[in-house]
Amino acid sequence: MNAYDNLKQGEKGAWISIAAYILLSIFKISMGYITGSEALTADGINNTTDIIVSLAVLIGLRISRKPPDHDHPYGHMRAETIASLVASFIMFAAGIQVIIQSVQSLMSAERQAPDMLAAWVALFSAVVMWGVYMYNRKLAKRINNHSLMAAAMDNRSDAFVSIGATVGIIGSRFGYPILDTIAAFAVGLIICKTAWDIFSEATHALTDGFDDKRLKVFQETVRETPGVKSIKDIRARVHGSSVLLDVVVEVSAELSVEQSHHISDEIEQRMHQQHSIDNVHVHVEPYSNLKEES
Repeated sequence: MNAYDNLKQGEKGAWISIAAYILLSIFKISMGYITGSEALTADGINNTTDIIVSLAVLIGLRISRKPPDHDHPYGHMRAETIASLVASFIMFAAGIQVIIQSVQSLMSAERQAPDMLAAWVALFSAVVMWGVYMYNRKLAKRINNHSLMAAAMDNRSDAFVSIGATVGIIGSRFGYPILDTIAAFAVGLIICKTAWDIFSEATHALTDGFDDKRLKVFQETVRETPGVKSIKDIRARVHGSSVLLDVVVEVSAELSVEQSHHISDEIEQRMHQQHSIDNVHVHVEPYSNLKEES
């Protein structure tokens, strides 16, 4: 299965997330108003932003499947990252709105405990989202898709948010109605934190940033390849769910072109087998014996 087939498989997880979020957001927002629970309503609003995130992942996966052309020789993989960046702005706006509403409620003198039904709705939502998280996590690992794994992590945080809402609602029923509002405020903070994490990761990737620790692991794999005398330069950048690796190695000057090419092929195979990297550009240069003498 190639990268484009994996992207098609990843769409299944995005569709499942979208369906779950649409049903849960409608259910929780309506039940939040009926039961008078601000935490449940905020949790439902959180799910509406998650619909946008899942749609962004889906759109990104669709665009990323387009083959390379004369304007995009490396393909359209970065569409995933751009879609995530747009989604982070929308999520942040929704989180700020939830925080403003909860602060206004905290300043209000009138406050009533919500109906206990709200707690059961929130707990049911947590169970559903945990199931979606497990499915998407398993699928993302199988197809090695980073954007779907990020969506799975969002699914998991949503399950925790629903659990937090459940605790706040139950606490309000035991004589502390302010806990429901505090839970709503916490939901708003979690939405903003998730938006910031998505924004940071997307901008880091779009500016060709790369994890230095991960690059050192790649460097060690190249260094262990038979025939490689030294690594003159190694660079990597994220391209959607793929990694593009550029490496300059030095080999014995006595080797033929065919032998040097064999070393280059060996590096590419090792990067694919050990790190699932298919886009590797290897440049070979002659190694000077003067380096060993010095």
